[in-house]
Amino acid sequence: LLPGDEALIRDCERRIWETPVDRLIDDRTAFVAEHARRYLSRRLDGGDPRGWIAAARNRVRGALADRDLLSPSVDPAYAADRLDDLVYYVLRDFVGEGVLTVPIRDPNLEDVEANRVDERVKVVPRPAVVAGTGGGAIDPLAGGGRIPTNLAFTDESRFVDVVTRLAARDGVELNASTPSAKVNLDVPGVPETIRCAVALPVISADGPHVSIRKQAADPLTPVDLIARDALSAELVTLLWLLYEHRGVVLFAGPTGAGKTTLMNAHMPFIPFDDRPVSIDEGSREVRLPHETGVALTTRDHENDYKAVSMATLMTEANYLNPDVEVIAEINTPASFETFAETVNTGHGVVGTTHAADVETLVNRAIERGLPPYLFREIDLVVFPRQVGGDRYVAQAVEPLSPAEYDALDPAATGSRTGDPKHGGAGVIERDDTSVHYNTVAWRDPAGGFRMDGAPTADAAASYPDGGRRLHALARLAERTDRDLDAVESEFAAKHRYVEYLVRDGLDDFDELFEFLADLRADEAATVERAARSMRRATDGNDEAGSGDARDAPPDGSRSGGAP
Repeated sequence: LLPGDEALIRDCERRIWETPVDRLIDDRTAFVAEHARRYLSRRLDGGDPRGWIAAARNRVRGALADRDLLSPSVDPAYAADRLDDLVYYVLRDFVGEGVLTVPIRDPNLEDVEANRVDERVKVVPRPAVVAGTGGGAIDPLAGGGRIPTNLAFTDESRFVDVVTRLAARDGVELNASTPSAKVNLDVPGVPETIRCAVALPVISADGPHVSIRKQAADPLTPVDLIARDALSAELVTLLWLLYEHRGVVLFAGPTGAGKTTLMNAHMPFIPFDDRPVSIDEGSREVRLPHETGVALTTRDHENDYKAVSMATLMTEANYLNPDVEVIAEINTPASFETFAETVNTGHGVVGTTHAADVETLVNRAIERGLPPYLFREIDLVVFPRQVGGDRYVAQAVEPLSPAEYDALDPAATGSRTGDPKHGGAGVIERDDTSVHYNTVAWRDPAGGFRMDGAPTADAAASYPDGGRRLHALARLAERTDRDLDAVESEFAAKHRYVEYLVRDGLDDFDELFEFLADLRADEAATVERAARSMRRATDGNDEAGSGDARDAPPDGSRSGGAP
């Protein structure tokens, strides 16, 4: 902006506010742009008497040029892009979100933060963007961290105006009695709903603040996560089993570790004909690709009778006859109570919570009223972690009953490296109660993934004693009225499918869901179709018997059929 442009923009905005309107405005952006362009062009044309004369001369010459009587002027009164720049600033303040307009719409950013007046706006790039820089544009040691921009709110009243308008878009009125809110916004130009925390100076000592979290437009899949070395194919297989057979799974970790990303990536594993119902406290971050899915969210309001609580949603969800309930952000006492009630109903449960390790999870959950005995109803807890911009699963544990813990092989209770996070089992004492657990998967110091007891082809070589350490499989056998060998065979078959999906690069969320739906509806036909596809990709023809048998899909034969 040039000197004096700020005052010109403010004057233009005031004139637009004062413009009388006698009709319904269908396109607010076009209305503001038209009036801004009209007013600003007049001001730029006629800033002083000499400007009036020059403007009149240019307009007359332009009119004559339109009739081929003169050549058009080569010395316009002002550059066209200068008018466009000024109109942009007016639109940014009227229709957009002030200085946050561009960061909110940037698909390469994951978080946007404005913490106080006269302080630079901070942004957090997506991990894939950081990885793509090669360490040139962004310090790899600080990859995924906050990066200051050259944007800032310089006026508190304008900052408050943006904060208030953001809250109002979700139906929340910020005032002295409601100085902060968590809102969800559908912003033009942004494909996904964004989550936004806003606050007024009433509770924010240094002025208003805004914190925005944006989901990626293209959700990740297990294939993406395996390719990024975030977890192993064996753990994906176990999650597939638990999602499909209505197990109880928690993803626990600190903010920004990738809990919701992990949870959503495996949603296609819920059978297409099941009914998942999501319950959350306003985050709206759960992705349900199912036509049968329903998403419920709480609603805060200063009047209790207008608010929608977790208890209300729990009652509503039970009437919807869900097969799986997804509870995002299990952090408040109300959400832990909802989690406990859902586990007691026998539905499958998937959720996220904040806890860096199993001991922190136990202490935090008990403090918020979760009965300790319910831990043994959880099939698996996955702990993602973010280090230096990399997100990966650090460990996965299964809570055990005292009897299951006592039945463990004594050698299995100890870690092979001496670190309890690298395998092994343990007991957490809290308030005269004991919570037992067994670490079944972890990332070793070299960066590789280990998983104890996975019934895959190399399991016998890894564990020559043949000891089974995945109690989740025994629970699934009991839950589905099958013997353990049948569940282990299903695990091995699904593991081959996961390897096929990785080999085939099936990393589109919707395509993965469609493939799994076809697999469930007609497994033999789906396997045969996949085999033909791979043979064409490998050999360029569709003749039976072509290609290497090792590259065939996991059908166990060259002619298709169920594994």
